[in-house]
Amino acid sequence: MRSFVCAALGALAISTVMAGAAVAQGGSVAAAAGGLKIAFVNSQKIFAQVPGRTEAEAQMQKEMEAYRAEVQKMGDSLNVIVAAYNKAEPTLSPTAKAARQKDIQTKESQYQQRVSQLEQQAQQRQAEVMRPIMQQINKVIEQIRAEDGYAMVFDAGNQAGVVVAADSTLDITDKVIARLKTAPPTAATPPSPAPPTKPAGPTDKPTGAARPQTPDTQ
Repeated sequence: MRSFVCAALGALAISTVMAGAAVAQGGSVAAAAGGLKIAFVNSQKIFAQVPGRTEAEAQMQKEMEAYRAEVQKMGDSLNVIVAAYNKAEPTLSPTAKAARQKDIQTKESQYQQRVSQLEQQAQQRQAEVMRPIMQQINKVIEQIRAEDGYAMVFDAGNQAGVVVAADSTLDITDKVIARLKTAPPTAATPPSPAPPTKPAGPTDKPTGAARPQTPDTQ
């Protein structure tokens, strides 16, 4: 659970939503040779200072608490079932032992399915919460590009980018940040949807805990 919470709240690379802003290195050389006006931004710096980011991340963190609580409760429940089986195992008949093992395996399967379901929902919710902010960033970059006549704007903050060195006068990062700080607030984030229906029985992994141990089937 902790892993998908971290993923949901991690820094987002602006370049992933700036489709078409980055081109291959050969294209950038050709553009410079042709006299096209270009600029670049540092997406990581922009995202760190964009208005609304802190509030959006705090909202995501709050919503993740409900997921954590469900995962903790259901994971602990499954661990109790496994512990009870391990304690009773020496006194169980082969038939009873097989039945209990099958029941635990079924609950473990449900448990993993629920974790996957919650991870998917958290990722979708992350996109919903961050989308207005990312759209605002892209809107401002496009406005500045059009106003100043830039043919292309590269992202120098993207680890997958091709910019290794550039004239600092081409950096419009601070201009983008200043424009974002004076822009109207982004649209309100849509409310969190109700959690998907979960299968009966314990189905999730406790926060920070290892996967419940399957009883010995020997």
